[in-house]
Amino acid sequence: MTTIATRTARPADVTAGHRHKPLSDRRSTVLTLGMLALLIYFVLPLFWLFVASTKTTGDLFASFGLWFSDDFSLLSNIRQTVTYDGGVYARWMGNTIFYSVVSAGGAAFLCALGGYGFAKYRFRGNGAMFALVLGSIMVPTTALAIPTYLLFSKVGLVNTPWAIILPSLVSPFGLYLMRIYAQDAIPDGIIEAARIDGASEFRIFFQVALRMLAPGFVTVLLFTLVATWNNYFLPLIMLNNPKLYPVTVGLAAWSSQSVGGGGSTGELLSSVVTGSLLSVIPLIAAFLLLQRYWQSGLSAGSVKD
Repeated sequence: MTTIATRTARPADVTAGHRHKPLSDRRSTVLTLGMLALLIYFVLPLFWLFVASTKTTGDLFASFGLWFSDDFSLLSNIRQTVTYDGGVYARWMGNTIFYSVVSAGGAAFLCALGGYGFAKYRFRGNGAMFALVLGSIMVPTTALAIPTYLLFSKVGLVNTPWAIILPSLVSPFGLYLMRIYAQDAIPDGIIEAARIDGASEFRIFFQVALRMLAPGFVTVLLFTLVATWNNYFLPLIMLNNPKLYPVTVGLAAWSSQSVGGGGSTGELLSSVVTGSLLSVIPLIAAFLLLQRYWQSGLSAGSVKD
């Protein structure tokens, strides 16, 4: 007869198994807490902005900042903002939309052309020119604002919409993204097949390559749109006419007047807060509409079959 010895798990072993969590669980908990902290960090200012936009000027200082007051004044604040000073806020929003859409569309198109050229053509100085593009990413845009102003003043473009649009068309980071994306998104065999069929280089780009570059195109479009929409320093030094101001410079002017006591201080302070909330809504809408293209554009260029 053969006896099979069985080992009974001791209570200490069972207890130890429950006491020691796997390393992956501990990492998951830390990452979850970190993501929650980042979520609170980014959402809290937006929540405060919405809450502050529902308050009167007196309630802004008298009530708790992160919760609503008894007097819900969002609609009256919006009406006051869009009608103040002859409705100049609507003009500022229109200027901002015009500057951002034209700049983002032009920059994305130029980046698509340049990125496709760097990725699919071999010419003398290719590496050196692309290294120059990478180096220009490190230069802060504020450092170029004064030289750009001096250059534009020589050709008479200061205090015109071109003073905002033309500098925004240059996006070294967008060109870098498009070059990396185009390198793997467009197979060389498709280009060679189009050339054999007699298609010109521009026809290949517009009818074949540009469709494949759509996710990367939308990614650069979104980045440039946000950058131009939030741009403050360049319009500040380029524009002197308040009718040409974007919403960033216009709200800053209202804020300065409210601090200095010019006009109705209470109205201006409330309008600055409400105007800031209204200026964020188009960006949120654009991000939600382009989100799926944006996410695929960021990941597709970094994955190689």
